[in-house]
Amino acid sequence: MIGQHLILEHWGGALDAEALQTAMRDAARVAGATVLAAHFHPFDGGGITGVLLLAESHITIHTWPEHGYAALDIFMCGDANVTAAADALDAALCPRDSSRTILPRGQRNHSSQPA
Repeated sequence: MIGQHLILEHWGGALDAEALQTAMRDAARVAGATVLAAHFHPFDGGGITGVLLLAESHITIHTWPEHGYAALDIFMCGDANVTAAADALDAALCPRDSSRTILPRGQRNHSSQPA
């Protein structure tokens, strides 16, 4: 396995740009990742799309405040810890409900032939 991709869904909780950016940077630090760049774009109506480009891959967020929902992706390789990042985001953003799905990345299915 080369890395892990954690899909994190939040319902409720903090959805403002400043809180999100701070929480995402802190999550990267707690996970042992290195932030290379960040970009956050606010939309009319309060939605936000944001990305932290990491040396280990990325953390992204897309929010729909009208639904009280945020979709986060945490993809990291090496020694970076996606679960620690998700724990930090849950703690900082205080969602009413949260769910996680972890996908191994770069793990070849041995029953299939190489392309």
